[in-house]
Amino acid sequence: MKRTALVNRKTKETDIQLSLCLDGNGTAQITTGIGFLDHMLTSFTVHSGFDLSVNCSGDLEVDGHHTVEDIGICLGKAFAEALKDKSGIIRYSSAYIPMDESLGFCAVDISGRSFLVFNAEFFNEKIGGYETCLTEEFMRAFAFNAGITLHLSVSYGKNDHHKVEALFKALAYSLKQAVSFNSTGTVVSSKGVI
Repeated sequence: MKRTALVNRKTKETDIQLSLCLDGNGTAQITTGIGFLDHMLTSFTVHSGFDLSVNCSGDLEVDGHHTVEDIGICLGKAFAEALKDKSGIIRYSSAYIPMDESLGFCAVDISGRSFLVFNAEFFNEKIGGYETCLTEEFMRAFAFNAGITLHLSVSYGKNDHHKVEALFKALAYSLKQAVSFNSTGTVVSSKGVI
């Protein structure tokens, strides 16, 4: 049985329909109104192997903050819903991902405890219509709504496009491994639950 979730969220700032399948083949259908965010979510989908559909209408006349953060919220909620009680998963994973001159790192614990450590600096305010500072906002919204502990860092790099993309790909690869099934089918916790 495939692990799936559907989240619909409508506020005065955004209207989002998001579906997620953790047991997919990397199919992406992404429309956010922010081209670079579409690119990052598509890259995330391809490298995680998840199927992801996102349709968002947001108040981009203000800026991209509400759109980016709210999509992170919805993706986090969908991730938590799709995993249910988290039994049988590997739980932990980490990955270094190179993107040309940049190196991104992600470590994840699907723990039920929300936490984010984000260590990355960007030289430019924007990549296309995407504000680079919103990368941290997206990751925080995702981590706290997914109920995961998430550490992200850029070890080095010059090109902000490459740095952000390395982070999204490192997240994708780490989650792909962490949600895969362990050999025992049990919860990986000394408490017996996550």
